[in-house]
Amino acid sequence: MTTRRSRSNLVAAALVVLLLLLAYVSRSALAQSSEPVEDVQMVYLVSGVVFDEQNVPVKDALVTLTDDSGQERATAATQSNGRYALTLEKPIPDRLILRVERPHFEETKVELGEAVIQTLRAGQPVEVPEVILARTITPAFWIATFVFAGVLVLIATGTIHNTLAALLGMAIVLGVSYLGEPINDGLFIFFFQGALAYVDWGVIFLIMGMMMVIAVVERTGIFQWMAFMAYRVSGGRIWLLVIILMLITGIASAFLDNVTTMLLMTPISVQIALALGINPLALLIPEVFASNIVGISTLIGTPTNILIGSYANITFTDFLVNLTPGVLLALVGLIVYCLLIFRQDLFTGQGHGASSLLEGKLAERAQITEPDHLRKAAWVGGGMLLLFVFGEHIHLIPAVTAIIGATALLIWIRPNIDEMIEAVDWTTLVFFIALFVIVGAIQEVGLISMIAEVIGRLVGDNLTLAMLAVIWLSAILSTVIANIPFTAAMLPVVAYLTATIPGAGNKVLFFCLSVGSAMGGNGSLIGASANMVTAGIADRAGFTITYAYFFRKGFPALLITVTLATLWLLFRFLILPE
Repeated sequence: MTTRRSRSNLVAAALVVLLLLLAYVSRSALAQSSEPVEDVQMVYLVSGVVFDEQNVPVKDALVTLTDDSGQERATAATQSNGRYALTLEKPIPDRLILRVERPHFEETKVELGEAVIQTLRAGQPVEVPEVILARTITPAFWIATFVFAGVLVLIATGTIHNTLAALLGMAIVLGVSYLGEPINDGLFIFFFQGALAYVDWGVIFLIMGMMMVIAVVERTGIFQWMAFMAYRVSGGRIWLLVIILMLITGIASAFLDNVTTMLLMTPISVQIALALGINPLALLIPEVFASNIVGISTLIGTPTNILIGSYANITFTDFLVNLTPGVLLALVGLIVYCLLIFRQDLFTGQGHGASSLLEGKLAERAQITEPDHLRKAAWVGGGMLLLFVFGEHIHLIPAVTAIIGATALLIWIRPNIDEMIEAVDWTTLVFFIALFVIVGAIQEVGLISMIAEVIGRLVGDNLTLAMLAVIWLSAILSTVIANIPFTAAMLPVVAYLTATIPGAGNKVLFFCLSVGSAMGGNGSLIGASANMVTAGIADRAGFTITYAYFFRKGFPALLITVTLATLWLLFRFLILPE
């Protein structure tokens, strides 16, 4: 009995001890958990945004908070939208200085006032007023500028191959950045990762994918058949043939992008020209001119329109309604001009009817050698066309469509993959990559921003003057600066002018930028991506398009077409009622 009672007492004592232990542990845990809660509630957050003088967000700027002793309390880098967020640990000092620095900009310091300090101590987040960084001219600015000019000279004179000239410029820019920075910070332009950020990989993969598709289609004999049909429709009149091809190219460019269109049309045109015994350039040059011009009619017709439409929220219909009449007027002027400058090739005594001998020769070649592959390519091509036209609704970019289509076609027909890879014009792709890096260098150091700033100062608040300035300066500068990066740099300038100039709220200046940058691409070989694609394919066929040759043919075309488009824009936005 006694034993049982003792055991009961022991159990009761053990339970009491256990309860005491649980109470102690719970109290300790509660005390420990209460301390972090207090820390979480006291969030010391400082955020803001950094712009340049054109109100463009500055990416990768280093933002640092220091106290009065100079000790760093928080640091962060700005994102693509220019925003940053800094988190401080307590205690909050009596004085805080915000320092913003980035290569090619002047360092800026902002002292946070007493009200900001008190707000932070109260645990409330603080939004710092926007910081504007001013550009600074360093040795890197002049190096990038001279390298860019030197590459243009090498390309224009044909001293070395275009791709080699671009590679040389890229090597100098990167070499100076890596080897010069330890000697002098002012020699730094950008590192390799920064250079790659300027490469438009969408263009690169679009071209690569389309080249693979074209390589498959090319082997089916369809291009030879189209050459035969085009000749039959024109009745042997080459001047009529070039008009037909310009119309086909232009219409296709309005619904595809002009790079894709020229990838498709260039091999066809070379086949037709060789069969007719004329210089293929008499067909290719008018086609690429038409491609750059008519593509302006739609949102998806040119890469520059895609940039402008996205930035300014301009719809497919807006482009179609406001620009199509001016584009058609410019196209008529372009056709007349091309018939005049290529008259020796287009009016060569072919007569007014088709030559039976030549037609028979074309008919011999017009054999579909791989109908099964052609049928499969037609299905894939039709799907790609739908995605090119409607893919924007699901944010599907053309490059992805090209890669999907090329991969699907290659898997379906199972060709020799090595031959397909070799069919890609890697020389042209490397040229594009190197050129993007060089243009990125002059963007990085501020040359394009400075040019854009000058345009803003010239126009003031005069809408007519602003329209003329945006159109013509964009057109002229697009002959020496690839129109895609130039357009990207001009967008914030045009947005500023749109907001400050009376009557510009209808986005007329964005339409002016569209016309100037795209039609300006006809002024030089490097002005538009479609030009270089055409030149690359023509060069592989044995017909070189030099910078000087393209400039002689293209710059007068620029003057004619931009003048006609300018007349329409002035009539549409200054005379016609809204």
